[in-house]
Amino acid sequence: MRLLTLWFLFTVSLSAYPLESDISYKDTIANDVPADIRQKGFIYCVNGIVTTFNPQLVSNGLIIDPLSAQIYDRLLDVDPFTYRLVPELASRWEVLDNGATYRLHLRKDVKFQDTPWFTSTRKMNADDVVFSFARMFEVNNPYHYINGGRYPYFDSLQFADSVQSIRKINDYTVEFRLNSPDASFLWHLATHYAPVLSAEYADHLSQINRQEMIDWRPVGTGPFYLDDYQAGQFVRLLRNDHYWKGQPRMEEVVVDMGAGGTGRISKLLTGECDVLAYPAASQLKVLRDDPRLRISMRSGMNIAYLAFNTNKPPLNKLEVRQAIAYAINNERLMQSIYYGTAETAASILPRASWAYDNQAKITDYNPELSKKMLQEMGLENLKLDLWVPIASQSYNPSPLKMAELIQADLAQVGIVMNIRSVEGRFQENQLMDRSHDMTLAGWATDSNDPDSFFRPLLSCAAIGSQTNLSHWCDPNFDEVLHKALLTQQLASRIDYYHEAQQILGENLPILPLAYSLRLQAYRYDMKGLVISAFGNASFAGVYREMEKINAPIPKKQEQQP
Repeated sequence: MRLLTLWFLFTVSLSAYPLESDISYKDTIANDVPADIRQKGFIYCVNGIVTTFNPQLVSNGLIIDPLSAQIYDRLLDVDPFTYRLVPELASRWEVLDNGATYRLHLRKDVKFQDTPWFTSTRKMNADDVVFSFARMFEVNNPYHYINGGRYPYFDSLQFADSVQSIRKINDYTVEFRLNSPDASFLWHLATHYAPVLSAEYADHLSQINRQEMIDWRPVGTGPFYLDDYQAGQFVRLLRNDHYWKGQPRMEEVVVDMGAGGTGRISKLLTGECDVLAYPAASQLKVLRDDPRLRISMRSGMNIAYLAFNTNKPPLNKLEVRQAIAYAINNERLMQSIYYGTAETAASILPRASWAYDNQAKITDYNPELSKKMLQEMGLENLKLDLWVPIASQSYNPSPLKMAELIQADLAQVGIVMNIRSVEGRFQENQLMDRSHDMTLAGWATDSNDPDSFFRPLLSCAAIGSQTNLSHWCDPNFDEVLHKALLTQQLASRIDYYHEAQQILGENLPILPLAYSLRLQAYRYDMKGLVISAFGNASFAGVYREMEKINAPIPKKQEQQP
């Protein structure tokens, strides 16, 4: 039986909760990646940390991108090329009661992964779907409060209040009944925050009193299953040979988290990495000049922004937020951080969104006006803290450098800004105690519905779910968002979302900064990688052209668009 040691950074340690006779343990060495990985798999390098192996429990992080797409499937997916909803575990669906009822018909013969800690005795069915969502939405569910009881994405949407019932009609039909129509509902089911878990596995863990393990030792239907994890070093995934879409082409994938900054690009250049996620834009020239490498770029559904703590003086005053916005030289951010791989943001919605307001205006860079406004308010010597997550993201490849540039801009108008670096769960906990002044933040979604930007980031409910970092609450804004959900008419929804963007422009709870291209660099022999606007796609179709491993280095080819 395969042996496993998993050390976790979150509040529960696997070693503290061993399953009884299911699994034995061995000591492993950090970065103990097998030498023959090139023959049967590949190494994917990314900066970040793992806090759980269940995407239901987080609002961002490595479990969302790239791990979730490998371990789990969802009911629906979003086509990375057409941006349309497509079937996944649900083969088809019906919209009833003008969008207040959704009936989904499930695929048959979908097998859950066989892992060292659990082997399923049946195929995926409606019981698994009901369990997966009832756990999040029903406080009386036995698993609701396991590992904290927080489901940030769906909590920010108030789904627990909007979902009236989730019921099994038969083994392969599930029905969601809502309290009122919601035109965005199916899009939320297609996000990585909505995986289908195994109800049979949950029952097994309850019998042995190890319910916590459902989020640390995952069992999904995805193309790869978890084999090994070393905290801060790597995650090893092995092929699910019974994957319902067909056997993945690679036997294993190693997600390497062991190096940040220039260390990651060094690994790519030396061949220790096969794929590099989110390379810094400043590194693109080096990557383009190396004939062994390729680069993929694609517009992303993401936004980098500066969040003001609107509950804390003096940032609770609109004029102060406006003065700070006038002081920031966004054009310099574009040049020094993104090097042509992003555009200045004018709205919380990316330009690629069907509800983007073309009338939205970018905040002018006017340091003289900023200085004058601060003087008139008696804030010539204002001191503020800016909290900055240290890990690079798809929407911000160099957050610390961006913070330093903003610090220099604010110094020109008399604001002394102190930079505080934060990371992972510590960032969330510290930001939600409301002591911060500002924070650099961002959001990337695997949904093409505008609701997945507005409500998680700026609704009143999102304050409690720890995704609204500005702590801004406007009932009128929330009402506009609610109206946008009640109609299936696209033109009406666009009008409501334009109104929402106007409200944000007038109140400035956040300052939009950049829409970034999604970047990915990889070795020239890697094939089948799909870079999506909505997040990382499945690795099931990735393969290596073996004849190229020892072939002469090719001449540099044109980059992919």
